[in-house]
Amino acid sequence: MGLWKKVTGIIKDKNSIVWANFSGKSSFRNPDLEISIIKATSHDEYHIDKRNAQIVFSWIRASPISLRPLVWALSRRMEKTRSWVVAVKGLMLMHGVFYCKVPAVEKMGRLPFDLSSFTDGHTTSGKTWGFNAFVREYYAFLDQRALVLSEKDNRKSDERSPMAQQLSKLQKLQSLLDMLLQVKPRAENMKLPLILEAMDCIIIEIYDVYSRICTEITKVLLNIYSVKKPEAATALKVLQKAMTQGEELSLFFESCKEFGVMNANEFPTVAQIPKEEVEELERIVNGASDMTMTTYEDSVGDYSIEENDETAAIVEHKEALKTVITDKWVVFDENLKINEEKNNKKISFAEETAALIEYVPVYNSHQQEIPDLISF
Repeated sequence: MGLWKKVTGIIKDKNSIVWANFSGKSSFRNPDLEISIIKATSHDEYHIDKRNAQIVFSWIRASPISLRPLVWALSRRMEKTRSWVVAVKGLMLMHGVFYCKVPAVEKMGRLPFDLSSFTDGHTTSGKTWGFNAFVREYYAFLDQRALVLSEKDNRKSDERSPMAQQLSKLQKLQSLLDMLLQVKPRAENMKLPLILEAMDCIIIEIYDVYSRICTEITKVLLNIYSVKKPEAATALKVLQKAMTQGEELSLFFESCKEFGVMNANEFPTVAQIPKEEVEELERIVNGASDMTMTTYEDSVGDYSIEENDETAAIVEHKEALKTVITDKWVVFDENLKINEEKNNKKISFAEETAALIEYVPVYNSHQQEIPDLISF
């Protein structure tokens, strides 16, 4: 960062703080919260103000009515900025707000600001194209994440079958994972502490989303014989998509390790779903689609085998499905859980305190110890 650029950034931040101090408190403005947001999203690319990020999250957890002032202040700052540093910090702050697990936040819907066409205005485009792309991709993911989060309340009125709802949820999670895999540094000049911190956030989010995908696919496979043919076909597409995403994840983590992202080194090896197993499931679905189906549990339990080639074939296929579930997919899911337990302190703390990684105690005005927050 050039000296003049650094000085200009400091002046802008101080001016914003002065204006916030003079603003009166109202239903949509809270000067104290606004100042913490400004400090947490400063123009300094080499400093992340974890203490003020913590204060913002504490406000949201303590009082949901603080969401309106936060949305107003953060949106105003994001819409005005032409600095990729401020934009990335703002997105990380918003990412942390989601992890506060406040109902009002979950019902918010789309993000309250738009960075889909963001362009840094302080440096030549030849040097900032990677940062511009990073901001846009990070924004696109968080915007979609907010939308998916807000749709939880609509599931109660959904008239589709439970399986159809589950498959729809899976497809949305897979879509989120696709968007997450697009958020990555694309230029060598992006090896900066702030970008590495943001990528740590992305890695944790990938872990969470992919683990949920694994769990949901296991549930679907356990009930595959109780569904209709269209649903079974959708389930097969989901499994094929999961196999492709497993390969993409491996490549993604390797590139992150090479770039220096810390959390990528601690991520478990992604176990690929064998192509043969997917093909076997395809044969099972196609072969059993026109028959009277029972649940997977029935096939494993009290299923009576008649002296009939057709029935025997059904039992054989169901036993093959058992192999797909227990020997391949669930084992992989258990590996994820084992790894999660191994790093439980880091991951759980990240989720508990707005998904940030490091734990460095800081103190509020009452000298109570509170968790440190932006290393997410």
